[in-house]
Amino acid sequence: MDRAALDAAIELGLDYGGSIPRGRKAEDGPIDERYRKLTEIESRDYKVRTEMNVADSDATLIIAKGRLSGGSALTLRVASARHRPHLVVDLEKSPEVQAIGEVRSWLELVRPKVLNVAGPRESEAPGIYGKAYRLLRLVLPKAR
Repeated sequence: MDRAALDAAIELGLDYGGSIPRGRKAEDGPIDERYRKLTEIESRDYKVRTEMNVADSDATLIIAKGRLSGGSALTLRVASARHRPHLVVDLEKSPEVQAIGEVRSWLELVRPKVLNVAGPRESEAPGIYGKAYRLLRLVLPKAR
């Protein structure tokens, strides 16, 4: 799901970044070099990456399909513990139009300079990439 956010940001001409585990580790192999603005950290642990991405952002948007688990649940716990603004959008419960309105309203209220976007892996939530990408393309501003 993180790649949906990266791909949407790149397409919209927005700046992007974030921490990734040592070795550019991802579930499906090394993270593609086209995401060159990501910072490789010393740790291979996804938990460390998650904590850093929450800490280095002003707010966190979690896009999910169903109940949070694994890294998505950890992201919510870390954002809550750090008292960072966060929003969880469950695409199984919210129709696209409702999700778009909810995220736009939240972004307008919070106005983050740095937004952390998180959610489950495609293997855990089939179809999440496409749905998250579309949502983000509709709610994030185009670069000027």
